Amino acid sequence: MIGYYDPKQERDLGTPASRATLMVSVEIDGQPISVPEGTSVMRAAALAGVNIPKLCATDSLDAFGSCRVCLVEIEGRRGYPASCTTPVSEGMVVRSETPALNKLRKNVMELYISDHPLDCLTCPSNGNCELQDMVGVVGLREVRYGLSGKNHLDLPKDQSNPYFTFDPSKCILCSRCVRACGEVQGTFALSIDGRGFDSQISAGAKQAFMDSECVSCGACVQACPTATLSENSIIELGQPDHSVLTTCAYCGVGCSFKAEMKGNQVVNMTPYKDGKANRGHACVKGRFAFGYATHQDRIRQPMIREQIDQPWRQVSWEEAFQFAAGRIRQVQAKYGKDAVGAITSSRCTNEETYLVQKLVRAALGTNNVDTCARVCHSPTGYGLKMTLGESAGTQDFDSIEHSDVVMVIGANPTDAHPVFGSRLKKRLRQGARLIVVDPRQIDLLKGPHYRADHHLQLRPGTNVAFINAMAHCIVSEGLENRDFIHSRCDSEAYQQWYDFIRDPRHSPEASEAITGIPAAELRAAARLYASGGNGAIYYGLGVTEHSQGSTMVMGIANLAMLTGNFGRPGVGVNPLRGQNNVQGSCDMGSFPHELPGYRHVSDTSVRQLFEQAWQASLSDQPGLRIPNMFEAATAGSFKALYCQGEDIAQSDPNTQHVEAALGALECLIVQDIFLNETAKFAHVFLPGASFLEKNGTFTNAERRISRVRKVMPPLAGKEDWQVTQGLAEALGYAMPYQHPSEIMDEIARLTPTFTGVSYARLDELGSIQWPCNGEHPEGTPVMHEEGFVIGKGQFVPTEFVASDERVNGRYPLLLTTGRILSQYNVGAQTRRTANQAWHAEDILELHPHDAEERGINDGDWVGISSRAGQTVLRAKVSTRMQPGVVYTTFHHPLSGANVITTDNSDWATNCPEYKVTAVQVEKVTEVSKWQERFQQRDQQQRELLAQAQPSA
Repeated sequence: MIGYYDPKQERDLGTPASRATLMVSVEIDGQPISVPEGTSVMRAAALAGVNIPKLCATDSLDAFGSCRVCLVEIEGRRGYPASCTTPVSEGMVVRSETPALNKLRKNVMELYISDHPLDCLTCPSNGNCELQDMVGVVGLREVRYGLSGKNHLDLPKDQSNPYFTFDPSKCILCSRCVRACGEVQGTFALSIDGRGFDSQISAGAKQAFMDSECVSCGACVQACPTATLSENSIIELGQPDHSVLTTCAYCGVGCSFKAEMKGNQVVNMTPYKDGKANRGHACVKGRFAFGYATHQDRIRQPMIREQIDQPWRQVSWEEAFQFAAGRIRQVQAKYGKDAVGAITSSRCTNEETYLVQKLVRAALGTNNVDTCARVCHSPTGYGLKMTLGESAGTQDFDSIEHSDVVMVIGANPTDAHPVFGSRLKKRLRQGARLIVVDPRQIDLLKGPHYRADHHLQLRPGTNVAFINAMAHCIVSEGLENRDFIHSRCDSEAYQQWYDFIRDPRHSPEASEAITGIPAAELRAAARLYASGGNGAIYYGLGVTEHSQGSTMVMGIANLAMLTGNFGRPGVGVNPLRGQNNVQGSCDMGSFPHELPGYRHVSDTSVRQLFEQAWQASLSDQPGLRIPNMFEAATAGSFKALYCQGEDIAQSDPNTQHVEAALGALECLIVQDIFLNETAKFAHVFLPGASFLEKNGTFTNAERRISRVRKVMPPLAGKEDWQVTQGLAEALGYAMPYQHPSEIMDEIARLTPTFTGVSYARLDELGSIQWPCNGEHPEGTPVMHEEGFVIGKGQFVPTEFVASDERVNGRYPLLLTTGRILSQYNVGAQTRRTANQAWHAEDILELHPHDAEERGINDGDWVGISSRAGQTVLRAKVSTRMQPGVVYTTFHHPLSGANVITTDNSDWATNCPEYKVTAVQVEKVTEVSKWQERFQQRDQQQRELLAQAQPSA
C-alpha cells in the first residue's frame, strides 16, 4: 500500500551510508529482529513485517520526521519519537499500535484534513494518494474543525510548467518535494517560504515554476504524497491501470522507466526505483517528453517515388520492400556490389542494428556499413582498444559514489546526461573534489553546497597538449603509481612513453602558450588527481570530436594507468555516450572493419564462424566509413544507401557536402519515425517504430544491457527489426526470426562478451553489464580488476598536432558546439514535445568583449561564416565564454549549425572535428542563402508529402 516503507528498496531511512556491521536485537510489536546498528525504527519494523504509517518519509529520501504520523512508543523513553529518524539500540522494545498512538495519529490526520480540499472525487491523485490512504489507516471518519476559519484552500494554482501543475491548496508541507529537489536532483530550486501557518512551498524567490531554477526532472512530482504536484497527463487522462517496464530512448544513461498505461495509451513515465542506471531518478526528457511517439507528424505507411522531386506514393509494406530491393539490385548490377551500403542507428535496439549489418554483409556481400557512432565516439573505441584492449568504459554509474577526485573533460553532464549529473553533484556535496576541463563555463562548476577545485579553461583543439602537460607534471614530481605500472603495464611501452613525456616541451609551462591554462593551475590540478585518492575521469564529445580525438582518448588512458586508477570502484575512464544505444550499435558490428564483438573482418577464423551461422560468404575487406560513402557518392561510385534511424543531412558536418552526396544517389532508403531532413532526398521511406512500440535491448554508457518492452502496437504495423527482415527477404536472404529474443540468442552464440546474455537472464537480473560469460555469469560492473583485456596496459606516446582549422584575420574566432538539457540530438523527438518551451531555437553564445567589438547585443541576428559555409543565428552575450570562442547547439535544422562545420576529422577514425571551426561573426538583418534554400526545399517537400496518394 502507498504510504508504507518498502524494505525491498535499497534506500535505508535513518541508516548511515556506510552501514554498520554491528548487529543489535530489538523487539517491535512483539516481533524480535536483529538489524545493523544505526537502522531506523521504521526500517527495522518494515523488515519485521510491521507497517508503520507515514507521510513525510519515503524510501528515496533522507528521514525528516515532520509529519508526526509515524510516531511510536519505546519502552523506557518519554514521549512519542518519530520512527523514521530514531535509530534502534540494543534491547529496544517498540510498540507501533497503542490506543494513545492511534489517538495521536487520528488527531494529526484530522488537522491535515481540516486544511485540505474535500474534492477526492475530482482530485487527480484519487486512488493514488498517500494522504487519502493514511486517513483510512488511522480510521478517521469525521473532522471536528470547520473550514470557516483561516485556511489555504483558495491559493492559486501554478500551471506555468507544461508538464505538471502545482496546487498549493492541497499541500501538507511534508517537504518531500523540497528534499527531492535537493537530495535527488541537486538543484535546490524549492524551499519552504514563511513561518508557521504562513509557510508555503516556493519555487525560487516566490517565482512560478517556469521562471525558477527548476529543471522539470519530476523528482518533486514523484515525491509528493498528495495531488499538490500532479502531472498534467494524469489530470487529463486519469490514473493508469497497468504499467510496463522499459528503458529510456534518449541519452546514454539508459534510465529504467515504468510506462504507466491506460490500454495502449501512455499516461506517464515513472522512473523505476530498481533501475540500476538511474536509481529511481529521471530528467525532463525521459520523464515527460514522450509525446513525440504519437505526434501527428509520424509517418504510418511506407512510401516510394522514382525521383526526389516527385510526390510520394503510399504503398504496402510488400511493395515498398520489392521496390527498394529492386533498386538495390539494379545498382549492384550496374556499378558492382560495393556501390551500396547502410548506416545503422544509435537510437535503435541492439537487435535492429545487428540485423542491418547482417543484411549488408550477408545479403549484399559488402562491408559498407557504418554507424552514427562514427561522428561521436569512434575515437573512444580506437583509443581504449589500443591502450586497454576493450572499446568501452570501465565502470558502472554506482562507481561515482566511491570517487574522491572527479575530472570531467569535454562533457556537460547536467545538460547531456542529467541523471548521472545529479548523482555526480551528490557525490561532490559529500566532499569529492572536482576538476573541470572545458573551454566554456558549464553549470557543473558551481552548485549549491560545492564548487569545482579547478576549471582548466583550455582553448578548443588543445586537448592533447593539456593531457601531456598533466602527465609530465605527475612524472616530473614523482607522483606516479609505480607499483601499478610495474605489475599491470607493459614495461617496454611504458619506458618509451616515459622518455616521450619527460621532454620539457610537454611541461605545463611550455604548454601554457598553447592551451591557455596557467601552468600553476594545471600543476595543482595534476597533483590533486594523482594524490587525492580514487580518481575518476568522465569525458564526452569535447574529447572525441577533434582531429586528435583518438590521441586524446589514449592520453586519458595513459593518465589513468600512470596513477593506478583502474580496477576498483571510484576510478576508471568513463566515456559519457550521447545517444541511448551508441555503445550497443558499436558492439553489434556496425563498423565497416569489424564484425560483432569488435573482431576484424580479415580474421579468417572469425569470418568463418559468421559465414557458417549466416550461411553466406563474407568479404574480408573493410568497407566504407560514412565520410568515404559521401566522397564516393559525389565521385559516382557509391549509388545506394539504406539509412536506419539517422538524420545524416542534419547531424553530419559540412551540410552542403552531405546534401550533394545524398542528391547523387540513385537509391536512398530512409527508415525513421518522421520525414526528417535526410528523407527529403529519399526514394523509399520505411516508417519506423518508437521505443514504446518495440521489443529489444539497449546498451548504455556503462555497458549495461537493458530490456526495451513494447507498450503499444507499432503505429505503422511493424517493429524496426521486422522492417529490416522484410527488406532482407525481398533481397532473397531469409531472416526467419519470430521475436527479438531469437536475435539476441544468435548474438550471444557469436559474440564472446554476450555469451551469457538472454532475455530470460535479463528478466531475472534486471540488466547485465557485458562482458557476461562463464567467467562473469552476472556481468561485469567494473572492468580490468585483475588485468587488462589486452594483457599488460599499453602506454602510447601522444604527440600534440595542432588542428588544420586555425584562426586568421578572416576567421578570427573558434566555434565549438554542444547540447542543452531540454533538447536531444537533432531535436526530431524533443521538438515535437512541450520541451520547445525551453529552447525553441539554437542561439550563438559569445563573450562580451567579442560582442562589443562587433557591435552585437543580446537578441541580434548574427551571421556566422566559416570556410565551409554561412548561417544566421540569434546572439546571446555570455560570460560563460572565453574571449575568442563562440558556442552553439545543433537541435534545430533551420539553424544550420553543420553548414559551417568542416570536413576535418580525427586521424584514426574520421570522427568529425565539430569542436573546432574557425569563424567570423557579424551583425546581419536576414537569413543566409542556405537557410533560404532550406525553407524553400522544406516547403516543397511538405507539398510533395501532402500530395501522397495510395498506389493504384
